[in-house]
Amino acid sequence: MKIKVKHILLGSALLLTGQACTDLTETPYDVIPTDQFGSTPAQQAALLGPLYSSLGDYFGRFAELNTVTDEQVIPTRGGDWKDGDAWKRLKQHTWTPTGDDDKFNGMWTWCYNSITSINQQLSNPEITDAGTLAELRALRAFYHYLLLDQFRNVIIAEKLGGEGPVQKTGPEVFAWIEKELKEVYPNLSETTGGAYYGRFNKYVANMILAKLYLNAEVYTGTPKWAEAKAECDVVIASGKYTLTADFFSNFSTQNQASKENILAIPFDASKRGGFNMNMRTLHYLSQLTYNTPQAPWNGYCTATEFYNSFKEGDNRKNMWIVGQQYSSDGKPLTDDGKPFIFTPEIPAFEMPAGPVARLAGARSQKYEIQRNGASNDQDNDFVLFRLGDTYLMRAEANLRLGKVADAIKDVNIIRDRAGATPVTTLTLDGMLAERGWEMAWEYTRRQDLIRFGQFNKPWQFKDASPAFRNIFPIPATQLSLNPNLKQNPGY
Repeated sequence: MKIKVKHILLGSALLLTGQACTDLTETPYDVIPTDQFGSTPAQQAALLGPLYSSLGDYFGRFAELNTVTDEQVIPTRGGDWKDGDAWKRLKQHTWTPTGDDDKFNGMWTWCYNSITSINQQLSNPEITDAGTLAELRALRAFYHYLLLDQFRNVIIAEKLGGEGPVQKTGPEVFAWIEKELKEVYPNLSETTGGAYYGRFNKYVANMILAKLYLNAEVYTGTPKWAEAKAECDVVIASGKYTLTADFFSNFSTQNQASKENILAIPFDASKRGGFNMNMRTLHYLSQLTYNTPQAPWNGYCTATEFYNSFKEGDNRKNMWIVGQQYSSDGKPLTDDGKPFIFTPEIPAFEMPAGPVARLAGARSQKYEIQRNGASNDQDNDFVLFRLGDTYLMRAEANLRLGKVADAIKDVNIIRDRAGATPVTTLTLDGMLAERGWEMAWEYTRRQDLIRFGQFNKPWQFKDASPAFRNIFPIPATQLSLNPNLKQNPGY
């Protein structure tokens, strides 16, 4: 078991007892008025804790909307994962504002509820520390960045109350996020790890800005490749982070020790649950392999063509589970009398119940699967930003700027770690492939495909889709609540 983030809680005060008395009036020594709480470092830490705890929902909120692309499939296996064809619509880009409102509204409300909580603390007059205020504003900017990426035309929520919220355009939201991050940057900490593990420091802000600039042409119509490269340069040149020799150590059950991860969300199977990639991807009978308390759900698998794109000799191909599976004591397992063999092939999106359906698709073990756990949840921390991505972002920016040699150099740094043969040429298609091999199932694929103009092309189980699908619809629930909101074009 591990404890990675200490939450400082305001405890109960002393229980005072006295001898016989008749005055029952008590002086509440343990009560601090809410408008006075936050004036000490310990109190500020207590206020920050819940805000970062909310960030843990990133794993669940983004799990399907950003990976069910050409890299991931959640097929229907008999009656399992039918769910009103929600996963099929997501795969085929046929989602609707009303039929899939739960997914879109879930993301929307999570972001804005988190922003509201941050604004409540920013309005606390007792919080005057410049570093704390900068950290809160950077966290708020991050949520706006997520909203920009997913919905584009959203509300900038920078204060509590006021007139009815007004919808802003993508370029307006982009400019506000950029301004916020640049304003707070000088007051953000340079500290990494320790008390700052899982928190927003200068280098997290650099990564958000790098992502913002890398996708600037998508968000605003104007590319900012040089700016993206500059932000990546700061992170790499800082020397605060290093590529780990073992790629998979960044995703182990004890990955809080990784020197590559720039921002990770702390999870703990007993103290902060919720990370359960194992349950989402493994077969029901994988319970016998890993000794999980309950049978996994047999849902997520990787797309066949995506799996086949991984080359032999590339260590990253080991993130996929294929072939015969065994019990924890080494005995070959069977499914309904047939060998329990995961196959990369997925014969159809909707498959009749049976071993073929249950065993179709390579499964993910990129995040180490915990054995003999007392919970269905795991101890792995979920990685949002890491240095491997920084090198690839810089490579892409250089490639688009015409600096091909510099781009190849960075790509080969990543390939060398994976044991892959160095490349001597690099195209945009090749750059997208490199990102896929390195960043699979890290929630970057949808954004990458859109930026490379590939999101609307056909792939297995999906026909070509119109460009308006590059952003999600404003949730129907929100449209009914706020007359100032207008639906995104095409919906």
